[in-house]
Amino acid sequence: MKITSSIALLAVSTAALSFSNSALAQQKLIPAQSEISFVTKQMGVPLDGHFKKFDAQINFDTAKPDAAKIAFTVDSGSATLGAPESDAELPKAAWFNVAKFPQATFQSSSVKALGGGKYEVTGKLTIKGNIKDIDVPVALTQANGVTTATGQFALKRLAYKIGEGEWADTSMVADDVQVKFKLAISGMGKF
Repeated sequence: MKITSSIALLAVSTAALSFSNSALAQQKLIPAQSEISFVTKQMGVPLDGHFKKFDAQINFDTAKPDAAKIAFTVDSGSATLGAPESDAELPKAAWFNVAKFPQATFQSSSVKALGGGKYEVTGKLTIKGNIKDIDVPVALTQANGVTTATGQFALKRLAYKIGEGEWADTSMVADDVQVKFKLAISGMGKF
């Protein structure tokens, strides 16, 4: 029912970009320590949401970021705004159309090192069959053998046809969606 859920899906897909790792074959997402959230506005009021289910395939060496391969999938039916009536609307055709498009995906095309543990991940984000090129800023930190990738970016929900029909009116639900992610990754070598 709300654009926030479509933004959340975009956020999850974009989060896939942030999975930068070193121990190539053994890099794994730690779901219990990871989160993908989004914020949009409905009639000017901020709405917070998140995705409950997502996964990633990561092949990243900080010494060779240009060779990175990052693929991310988000279960679009796992989007939640924390209200039963809104959550019941999100899987419907006007929003995520989960019956036809059960997942959103991201596939990296390049990773650029910016220095200081910061990267720009570029790739294709697909939501509801709509494919767009996106750039996602990612910061990496390490503690206790876990690498954490964090970042945030803005998306336009209507570019992915999230919130169609009467919900395309941006005076009701804003087109802009802010996506935040924190992804915990094991198996990355020290950097």
